[in-house]
Amino acid sequence: MSAPRARLGSSELEVFPLSLGGNVFGWTSNDDESFAVLDAYADAGGNFIDTADGYSHWVPGNHGGESERTIGRWLARRSDRDSLVIATKVSTHPEFKGLAPSNIKAAADASLGRLQVDHIDLYYAHFDDASIPLADTVGALSELVDAGKVRAIGISNYTPERIDEWFEVTERDGLHRAVALQPHYNLVEREFENGLQERAERYGLGVVPYFSLASGFLTGKYRDGVEVDSARAGGAAKYLDERGRRVLAALDEVSEAHGASVASIALAWLRGQPTVVAPLASARTVEQLPALLESVTLRLTADELERLNEASADDEDAAA
Repeated sequence: MSAPRARLGSSELEVFPLSLGGNVFGWTSNDDESFAVLDAYADAGGNFIDTADGYSHWVPGNHGGESERTIGRWLARRSDRDSLVIATKVSTHPEFKGLAPSNIKAAADASLGRLQVDHIDLYYAHFDDASIPLADTVGALSELVDAGKVRAIGISNYTPERIDEWFEVTERDGLHRAVALQPHYNLVEREFENGLQERAERYGLGVVPYFSLASGFLTGKYRDGVEVDSARAGGAAKYLDERGRRVLAALDEVSEAHGASVASIALAWLRGQPTVVAPLASARTVEQLPALLESVTLRLTADELERLNEASADDEDAAA
């Protein structure tokens, strides 16, 4: 049976409905661990791999580009490059900061070299750079498509209003349209629904949410009285408040009904939201991957989706 695929926005890209995050490669996962995860994901039918040029410059001794280099070394061992959708981003590498046209072009060439590929399938503007006119940024990205170095353009971490401006420039100057949006979105972070979701619908953007599992909180392993040894423990533990406990209780109920992991339920909820094409999640080891892959074929009922919606409502809304 062929692996499931979903069309990414208005593009021709057909992607697995779970994107594998590369942020851990070259950080908490060494080459052997990273290659094992990538192999297992691809063997399960996965084809949508996400990284950024800045990963993981924040680690002592790293300089940025570590994740891309790891993926590049993995790709060099395989013969199925054309069946894979490789997404990376520009603006955070210490040597290529911001979104000036000259920087975008240089950063793209550097990413191509690290990835050991002749084109990037999906290239995101990682963070807005208000110091550069949008016409210059969008124009430079569009030129990369014309040059055959990029197949499709994506937007990440932009406000709804700036996305409007992005598409005004696109239409006015006849540039290649962005096809994907990568926002922060999950069961305990729902600001995406206040404006960005409507923009995704309006402009035909396929949504690929990051931090889909809230830095691991939505795997269910962060609970009262439990200590977790993880580089992301601080980011996850902040969600363990009254609302977070409500969400975990609802996830436990639904996961028990399906005989599935808490993480897979959280990802299935996300995939069931309007405009979402492929939640983004990372795995440090092969053992963490099955719970993520399980979500791809999991279908929640309308009642289950509503149960999770109610549990994750803001405390003020829940008390109303």
